[in-house]
Order: sequence, then C-alpha cells, then structure tokens
Amino acid sequence: MLGPVGAGLIGTFLPAFGHLPAAGLVGPSLDPFRDLFGWAGLPRAVMLSLSTGIVATAVSLLIVVLITAGWSGTRVFRVLERMLSPLLSVPHAAAAFGLAFLIAPSGWIARLLSPGITGWERPLDLLIVQDSWGLTMTAGLIVKEVPFLLLITLAALGQTDAKRSVTIAQALGYGRLTGWLKTVFPRVYAQIRPPIYVVLAYAMSVVDVAVILGPNTPPSLSVQIVKWMSDPDLAMRLQAAAGALLQLALVMGALGAWRLAELIVAAAGRRWIATGARGKLDVIVAQSALGFGAASALAILLGLVVLAIWSFAGYWGFPDAFPDELTLRNWMRHGPGTLAALGETALIAVTVASAALLLTIGCLEAEYRYRLRFGGGAVWLLYLPLLIPQTAFLPGLQTMLLNLGADVGRVPVMLAHLVFVLPYVFLSLADPFRAWDTRMGTIAAALGSSPDGVLWRVRLPMLLRPILTALAVGLAVSVGQYLPTLLIGGGRVATLTTEAVALASGGDRRAIGVYGLMQTGAALVPFALALLIPALVWRNRRGLRHG
Repeated sequence: MLGPVGAGLIGTFLPAFGHLPAAGLVGPSLDPFRDLFGWAGLPRAVMLSLSTGIVATAVSLLIVVLITAGWSGTRVFRVLERMLSPLLSVPHAAAAFGLAFLIAPSGWIARLLSPGITGWERPLDLLIVQDSWGLTMTAGLIVKEVPFLLLITLAALGQTDAKRSVTIAQALGYGRLTGWLKTVFPRVYAQIRPPIYVVLAYAMSVVDVAVILGPNTPPSLSVQIVKWMSDPDLAMRLQAAAGALLQLALVMGALGAWRLAELIVAAAGRRWIATGARGKLDVIVAQSALGFGAASALAILLGLVVLAIWSFAGYWGFPDAFPDELTLRNWMRHGPGTLAALGETALIAVTVASAALLLTIGCLEAEYRYRLRFGGGAVWLLYLPLLIPQTAFLPGLQTMLLNLGADVGRVPVMLAHLVFVLPYVFLSLADPFRAWDTRMGTIAAALGSSPDGVLWRVRLPMLLRPILTALAVGLAVSVGQYLPTLLIGGGRVATLTTEAVALASGGDRRAIGVYGLMQTGAALVPFALALLIPALVWRNRRGLRHG
C-alpha cells in the first residue's frame, strides 16, 4: 500500500516544483503554482470540491444514522436493507447516468408528468444536470454513499449490543431514536470512522461522477487536473501536479476539520445526554429519514430502469412517457464495442480481484497461524490509498512508470486497480475469517490434518459464501475504476467505465444506456453468483448454507 502511494506522491511533488526531465524542465521552480493560482476558475473549483464533498458526506451519514436509530430491527428496516444492499454494487458512473436521465428537464420524471399533469409540451429551460452549484452532483454522491454507509453501520452494530442498550433506554422513558443516539451511536461511530473519512476523501476528488453530473465552467478541481494531465503540452503536467498537491491539501484539511467537528459534536452530545431529553420528535425525524433512504434507493432503481428503456428505445420524443417502439438496433449497433469493452473489463477485474483475494487469504491465514496481531495502524494502512485523493498520486504514479520505461497498458492498469481493490476485499473477508470457529481446525488437526489441509479442506469450504462475496466486492470495485484506468492506461485501455464516461460529452442517451446497463450487469452478476453458488454447493448441508 505504501509503495504505489509513496511513489505516486513523489512523482507528483517533483513536477509541482518544476522538475520534469521528460519535458526538458529542471526545478526547483514555483512557476507551476503561479500558473495554478493564476487560473481564473480556481476559487470556484476549490469551493465546488469542498462543498460537494462535505455536504454529500454529512447528509449521507445523517440519513444513515437516523434510519438506523429509528428503524433498526423492524420489518420496514429489513425491506429497506434488501433494497439498498444490491445497489451498493452499482458503479458510480451508471448511477450518475441513471440519475441524470431521471431528473433532467427532459428526463423520465418530467415525461411522466407531462403533459397531462403539468401541461409541459417541451422541456423546461432549467439547468438541473451540471448546475453551477454542483447540487445534482452532490445528490448523485448521496444516493450512492447511503447504501455503502448503511451496510458499514449494520456490520458495526453486531459488535455494540445495540438491541439491549435500546431496550434499557426505552425502559427509562427514552424514545427509540433518542435512546439509540445516546447509547449506541458513540460506539458505532468509533468503528465506522475510517469508512466515513474514505467517503469524504472520495466525494471531494471524484472524477467520473463530476464529469457526468458536475458543472464544467469551471469543473471541479479533480476534473480540471485530469484535463491538464491530458493536455498535449507536457508543461501542463506541471500545473496539473501543482493542482494535485492543492487537492491533497484540501482533502487533508477537510479531514482535519471533520475531526474537529467530531470533537465539538461529542462535547455537545455529552451535554445533550446529561439533559435527559426523552425525544418528543422521534417519530417525525425517523419517518423523514426513512423517506430520504427510500428516495435514495428508488433514485438508483428508477435510474437503472430508464437506462434500460433508453438502451432499447427507438424514437422517443418529449413529452412521451415511453418510446414509440422498443428495438434491438441500439444493442446491435453498439454490441461489438460493448463486448470488446466487457472482455477488457472482465479480464482486468477477474485478475485483480483474484490476486487481491489470494493476498487477503494469505495474510489472514498467516495472522491466524503465527498469532500475529492486526493493530489499528495496519487498518489505517489499508485505508491509505482510499484516503489519499486519486488525483494526488495517480498522475505522479503514471509519470514514474513512464520514467521507468513501463509501457502504458493492461498490466500497469491491473497493478493500479489492485491498490484500490485489495483494501475492500480484505475488509470484506477479515471479520468472517477471524470469526470462524477455530475448534473445527483443532478437530481436523487431531484427525491428522496438516495446517494447509485445515485451510483448504475445512476452513475455506466453510467460508465459501464470505469468500465469494469478497471476490464479488473486488470485481465490482475494479469494474467501477475510472481514473486509474484512464491515467495509468494512457487512454489505451478501454473498459466499460471509461467508454461510458467518454460518451457523457456526446449526449447519445441510447449508447449511454447500453454501456451503463452493461457496466451495471458486470458488477451485479458476481454478487448474484456469490449468493447462488453457496446455496447450490451446500444444498444438502444445512449447517454450511450460511457459512
């Protein structure tokens, strides 16, 4: 984890101070920063990055916390959990396209309301998608981060004895939501803090969602950095490197501010607990949070539906709610391109996710055999590539690879993907692997099995479902990687994600529908197989169905 990130940061730091031998430039020099601060769009780009990242993270966390506090353990919560869980695997780009096709002035919602309800005969002249304030971009990030944070919170709940704490609080007269916030939330937040920091860093520096939903005059800082990196003039890489260091400083500053806010909220929370307030508005707040959570799920689901409709649509004029005809012409037209991109995507994703799974199993097995302790520092090391903005070290990593003579192509892209896939695979598999009943291994050893035999013949078969789930997570993460594929691949590695985002500027909704649907399928199918395969393999072994 330290190697690629450290090399990338060094490769960014040197050009930012004017040192780029490939372009015949030798530093040190402050000219890249002068050029950066001379760019007229910088203040707006900086504010856009800060506002979208902080607001999206705060609102997503608030929705998840209030939903969990008000509804955890209920039938309604289980329904919402089933709705949101599959949506976690939907790539950010596909979700962004779906949301754009849903809420644009000529989107599906406007079509469903026109002309019978609203009387609209033509789309309203409103800038909804790519609005200058980044509100749609923020909404798109919220819609995608709510499922992620909800599942992370659910995983943490199992280690907090939440049910008994809430029962005691209600016995003392506290409302359900207030009792949960006062007794459970502090313990839950301590466990989900690293993922929240990851969401904040990602939301501030995301590129694909910003290209699709964000403004472009000026764009967010991360998008502008990528534009400078793609400029034919090598000298523009110096300005891009300076922008990347500024992006890193902004993210680190935002994380520091978030940590300070945590301390302030903790102090205020202790005073609130001491007041003994029982929570008179619990029902209203819980119902509102549930509404927002349901809206997040429906936004993604309906977005995928409208992507599917556009992929089969013939002529579809406004304000018709549905196209005049459904046809396979779009799939026939874009089929060869999508199949080629699917093959490239699958090859990279399967290779990277399999490598990450092998490394994870090896690490966890070594931890078990040799009684190694996985401390807090190692957890933060795993999160390091997710906390450092991709725009801060990927340009530098690209420069370093080029200087070392590494040709841009598939293998460097796989190595770059592995940096981001490995943390997710490890974090998905670590808890089930450690929770395995070691008495099974003791029994197998007593029957003459070697440590390797215990691993391959007992432990891994019993952990088939979590292993396949971790593999599916790795595949979905790799499928959704945009910036590592674009920068490290030098634009020569065409995956479903890079091709779909490239179509954003063209506005061909039918082509976008085809690529977006294929991208979603590439991420969702592994999760479906992760549920189906264990059920088939262990259909005659009831005790292993949920292993």
